Amino acid sequence: MSVFFRLTCALVLVAMLGACGVGSKQQLRDSTLFSYAGAIRWGHIDDAVGMIDPDYLSKHPITSLERERFSQVECTGYLVKGIQPISDTELMQMVEIRLVNRHTLVERTVLAREHWRWDEDAKRWWLMNGLPDISPAQN
Repeated sequence: MSVFFRLTCALVLVAMLGACGVGSKQQLRDSTLFSYAGAIRWGHIDDAVGMIDPDYLSKHPITSLERERFSQVECTGYLVKGIQPISDTELMQMVEIRLVNRHTLVERTVLAREHWRWDEDAKRWWLMNGLPDISPAQN
């Protein structure tokens, strides 16, 4: 291959990678909501916690009991029931989460309301109300 061809390919690759890092607020919202759903769905709680607003998290840290609850269930479904924009920078999302207790194999459904906010400084969306409450009392 010629040096010119290699240089051209490298420049195109750099331009494409740069474009991947920059997205619109809506694209980032969709990507964040998809990533959060995947984190909950596959039990990657630390990834989900990473999407919680740091101010909220400092006031409401994740307890060992909450972590234990998530380790005792397997998510069998995460269904978005509705999204309601509040403004250009906030939205509410209602989801139905289906869980199976690993010990009893009993399935139950939890409804969760997620409040998301765009952070202009960080250029990202934050979950403003923490992880869903999956305690048995919510069933």
